[in-house]
Amino acid sequence: MSIIVNVDVMLAKRKMSSGELAEKVGITQANLSILKTGKAKAVRFSTLDALCKALDCQPGDILEYRE
Repeated sequence: MSIIVNVDVMLAKRKMSSGELAEKVGITQANLSILKTGKAKAVRFSTLDALCKALDCQPGDILEYRE
């Protein structure tokens, strides 16, 4: 099972930089990079909430499940 993180896709759709998103969400660029590359072991709901607000999207737009 794999959870795919589509933050890059949403950034491209919103024409937003990683640095801008990290600032809006309140996380470091290093932590955003870990999330974007799929290396994160967990995501806090508060971080997911902030990502959804900043990107004007739903959690399902960011996280995807593939077998």
